[in-house]
Amino acid sequence: MTAFKKHFAILFLFLLPIVTYSQELDRARIIVRGDDMGSSRSANMASIETFVNGIETSIELMVLTPWFPEAVQMLKKNTGIDVGLHLVITSEWDGIKWRPLTNCPSLTDANGYFLPMMGPNKNYPGLAITENPWKLDEIEQEFRAQIEFALKHVPQISHLSGHMGSTGFHPDVAEMVDQLSLEYDLPVMSRATMQSLGISGVTYDGPKATSTEKEVSFIRMLEKLEPGKSYMFVDHPAYDNMEMQGVGHIGYEDVAVDRQGVTDTWTSEKVKEAVLENGIELINFITLSKALPRSELEKEKINPKAISDYLQAVKTNEQDLHSLMILRNGKVVYEQWFGENAANKTHVMYSVSKTFTSTAIGFAIQEGLLDIGDKVISFFPDKLPIEISPKLRALEIRHLLTMTVGHDVDPTGVLREKSDGLDWVEAFLAFPLEHNPGDQFVYNSLATYMLSAIITKVTGERILDYLQPRLFRPLGIVEATWDESPQGIQIGGWGLKVKTEDMAKLGQFYLQKGQWNGKQILPESWFDEATIAQVPSLPAGVKKEDLKTEAKDSDWMQGYGYQLWRSRYNSYRADGLNGQFILILPEQNAVILTTANIPNMQAELNLIWEHLLPAFENY
Repeated sequence: MTAFKKHFAILFLFLLPIVTYSQELDRARIIVRGDDMGSSRSANMASIETFVNGIETSIELMVLTPWFPEAVQMLKKNTGIDVGLHLVITSEWDGIKWRPLTNCPSLTDANGYFLPMMGPNKNYPGLAITENPWKLDEIEQEFRAQIEFALKHVPQISHLSGHMGSTGFHPDVAEMVDQLSLEYDLPVMSRATMQSLGISGVTYDGPKATSTEKEVSFIRMLEKLEPGKSYMFVDHPAYDNMEMQGVGHIGYEDVAVDRQGVTDTWTSEKVKEAVLENGIELINFITLSKALPRSELEKEKINPKAISDYLQAVKTNEQDLHSLMILRNGKVVYEQWFGENAANKTHVMYSVSKTFTSTAIGFAIQEGLLDIGDKVISFFPDKLPIEISPKLRALEIRHLLTMTVGHDVDPTGVLREKSDGLDWVEAFLAFPLEHNPGDQFVYNSLATYMLSAIITKVTGERILDYLQPRLFRPLGIVEATWDESPQGIQIGGWGLKVKTEDMAKLGQFYLQKGQWNGKQILPESWFDEATIAQVPSLPAGVKKEDLKTEAKDSDWMQGYGYQLWRSRYNSYRADGLNGQFILILPEQNAVILTTANIPNMQAELNLIWEHLLPAFENY
């Protein structure tokens, strides 16, 4: 088999479980990719600015460059950014250079710096990679070192790209990079991958020497994008400052002015308005390359009329639904966003966050970092009250998971009302336990915070960073953010923001009992335990003696698992305040997702049971 055929065979294997992002959508979609973060302080700051205040959707990070450590700190504060690793084997600037992480003499000059050019350049004769006897094994060892160094410091990295064409300048290199892509589960932005996903490259449509010209030419390009198609635009944001004025090489001396123009264009209000006016969806590479498969309602035997009836009932009952997504047989068969909500926008999860937290506990147990029966006080010897009661000594991780801590009321609200300087772990451990752990269910968001604190204690990582390689990267979840306590611990019980399709991926992951793309990522036994009714449950904030409804009429009285509610009709769910639901229906092999602002969540579920559940039956 030729190297070319091998390359495409590997690509096929990588993309086998991937179906291109819904081609039925009638909007043009564009990836706005900013390259070379880490190469300068100017590039670092502009990369963040064009994402936070502009239209950039992906940042490509270089790890060998002098400002990489600052880039790491910036990205830790901005976990909602989709980051790619920009693999490097050239160092093009005259006034600043970088060296490899490994010994690769076939790629370096006499001073140990990478050669400046990839292909022949008359201004740098004999100093191109392709003009020298480069060695494939040296490129592989260097790329591998860059990947592992990057993942160690920036867990949110989701994909690979090549600086100056480093990943695809020869078929053997492209094949090797595809192998690394599979090994590390990092899709590569190669020409072949782009073609397979239907992504076309675009550039400025006209002059681009100045900021004004770039803005006009960029808008002209946007206006020509075709509905239903996907595109990628690549450039290099930075600032025209003293630092960048010292950067350049023969033939490209106006770097500072050029890259200031990129920053100005990507943060331009006129450009933002053009994106909206032309109905263009800003999207990242992973959303396309790791999208859930799409299908049609009829093909998956779902009654379309049931969905239209449901949406009419939502309108009639004046429910503020923000998004609806339905999966069956592992495929998205219906998706819609309402109002200002959109597929590319994250949404607050409220207590859906809890299920992500419990999943992290499952991974930690799988890795032998803790056990469900571990005593909670063992993790925080420096945070304990002076007197440790027998009930506190008996408190285990399982009680945090099942919300049977022993509190008579949820301490979350009480403790959050106190001073911002309050240590949440100390306050939780000092809060009175009126009951023996395991005896009584009381909804308890701070118990989930304790689970997050335990993950941080045993791993040394924030829970979001811990989940990145284990859950988020395999499933293709990017741009997630999670609020933190005053102590810098991600809250666990609430505060997570993800997109609707990310919720769907977690729901499908649970429905498949930890399998994803043919791999058992988390043991099936975890899901057998997590999704059953471990304890009887009550609605949040309600005591048994105050109940005014019967179990047959309430989805909050079907039992509670590991940060999951059992629901009627032999289903279970993650749910969050005001109607955020990941509703898993094993008997129907289906998942229903909603985001909303619906205070009466039982009423929301009632409409789902009335209209959507029958859609799966006898059709």
